[in-house]
Amino acid sequence: MSGALSFRVSSLWNAPQINAINQKATSIPGLNPFNVYGRVFLLSWWGFLIAFWSWYAFPPLLVVTIKQDLHLSQADIANSNILSLTATLIVRLFAGAACDTIGPRWTFVAILVAGAIPTALAGTVTDVRGLLVLRFFVGILGGTFIPCQVWTTAFFDKTVVGAANAWAAGFGNMGGGITYFVMPAVFDSLVHKQGLTPHVAWRVTFVVPFVLIIFTALLMIFTCPDTPTGKWSARVATTKRRLEARDNYLGFPGADRTHTKSPTANQEYEMSSLGTRASPLESPSLNEVANKDQLDDILTAASWELVQRPTYHGSKDAIFSLPTLTLLATYFCSFGAELCINSFLAAYYHHNFPSLGQTGAGNWAAMFGLLNGIFRPIGGMVSDVIYRAYVNRDPARGVWGKKAHLHILGIVSGAFLLIIGLVNPTKQAPMFGLMVGVAFFIEAGNGANFALVPHVYPASNGLISGVTGASGCLGGIVFLIVNRYSGSDYPRMYWIIGVMIIAINLGVSFIPPVPKEKAEKKKRTEGQ
Repeated sequence: MSGALSFRVSSLWNAPQINAINQKATSIPGLNPFNVYGRVFLLSWWGFLIAFWSWYAFPPLLVVTIKQDLHLSQADIANSNILSLTATLIVRLFAGAACDTIGPRWTFVAILVAGAIPTALAGTVTDVRGLLVLRFFVGILGGTFIPCQVWTTAFFDKTVVGAANAWAAGFGNMGGGITYFVMPAVFDSLVHKQGLTPHVAWRVTFVVPFVLIIFTALLMIFTCPDTPTGKWSARVATTKRRLEARDNYLGFPGADRTHTKSPTANQEYEMSSLGTRASPLESPSLNEVANKDQLDDILTAASWELVQRPTYHGSKDAIFSLPTLTLLATYFCSFGAELCINSFLAAYYHHNFPSLGQTGAGNWAAMFGLLNGIFRPIGGMVSDVIYRAYVNRDPARGVWGKKAHLHILGIVSGAFLLIIGLVNPTKQAPMFGLMVGVAFFIEAGNGANFALVPHVYPASNGLISGVTGASGCLGGIVFLIVNRYSGSDYPRMYWIIGVMIIAINLGVSFIPPVPKEKAEKKKRTEGQ
C-alpha cells in the first residue's frame, strides 16, 4: 500500500507508467510537454485558463470603467453576470454529450472558437443591451470546463484521475484570478502609456484573450490526439482488438463480447493495479494474472469503463440517479458559490475599503481565483490518497471516503461564508484572512467533486461531467439572483449562501456514492 501512496517528484517530467489494459497514465507528467500525456494535460488546463480569463474579463473593469462608460446600474451589472452564467449552463449541458459523441478534444476546440468570436467583438458594445447580448455569448467559454475534465479523464488512470482533474481545473480556474490582474493592468497601460481614452482602452484589452484563445485551439488540433489509442471514433474497435490480442497471447478461445456485462465494484477498480511501461502483449502484469476468469473480470471492467455513445434510456438512468444527484448538489454549492463570489468580490472590497480603488480591489479579488492553483488540486489529491488507501482491500469504502471528504469541505465552506456574512469585517486583515478560508474549502471541494465523478458512471463520463458542471453554473445563477435582490448588501448575501450550502450538503450526505446495482453486484461477488 505504501507504493500506492508514494509520490516521486521525477514523475512530473518522466514519461509516465501506462496501465496495460486501458492505456491510461498512472502518473502526471505535468512538466513534460514532449510526452503526449503531459501535452494533453498542459493544453487541458491552459485552454480552460484562457477561456476562464476571457469569460471573466468584464467584472474587473465593470467596477468603475465600463460601469461609467455605459452608464450602468448595479442591477444592469447583476443581470449581465446572470446571463453570462446562463450561457455557460446551456453549453455545459450539451458539452457533456458532445464529448461522449465526438470526443473531448474537438468539443474543446469548438467551444474555444465559438467563444473567441464574441470576445473579439467586445469593442462594439455601446449600451446596456449590447453588453447583455455580448456577455451571454462570451459565456460560451465557460463550457470549456467539461472537455477539460473529460479529456484528462480519458488519459489518466483512476488511481491519479482525481489529482489530474483537480490540477487541470485548478490551474484553469486561476484564469478567474489572472483576469483581475491582467485586464486592469492592460487597461492602465493603454491609458497611461499609449494615451488611449478609457472609452477606447477597455475595448482594446479584449484583443489579448482573443488571440490567445485562437492560438490554443490550433495547438489542440495539430499537436494532440483524442485518446491514448488514437481517434475517438476508433476507440471501440481498438478495445476489441486488444481483447482479441489477449486471447491469442494467452491461448484462451475468443469470447463473444457483443454484450459486455457490467462489472462488480471490485472488478471496476481491479484494473488500476496493472500499471506498466510495457506494451499490452509484453506486460509482466498480464503474466501475473492467475487464470482466465480473473483476467476476464479485469478486461470486462476496462471494457465497461469505455465511454459509450449516449442513448436516451442510458442517459436518463445516469442523470436521474441519486449518486448523480449528490454530484449535482455539491457542485451547485461549491462552484456556484465560487462563480458568484468572482462576479462581485472586487466590488465588495471596493465597497468596504474604498481607498483600494478599482485596480487595488481587483488585485486583492484576484487572489481568490489564483488560489485555485493550490487549493483545488489539494481537494483532488486528498481524495486520491483516501481512495488508494483502500483500493487493494475495499475499493467501495475508498469511494465512500471520497464522498465524506467532499461533504466535510462543503459544510466548512458554508460556515466560513456564514461568519463573513454575520461579522462583515471592516478591516482588511480579517476580511482577507476569512476569504482565504472560503477559498480553501470551496475550491478544494470543487477538486474533490470531480475526483468522485469518474467513479459513478464511467461509461457516461462526459454526460455526467456535463450535467455536474452545469449544476455549478446553476448554483452561480441562483446565488447571483440572491445578489441581484440584495443590492450592495453583500454580508446578507454571504450568510444566505452559507446557510444554503450547509443545508444542501447535509441533505445529500447519506446517499451512496455509486449506483445501487453496482453495490448489489459487489455484495453478491463477496458472498460467493
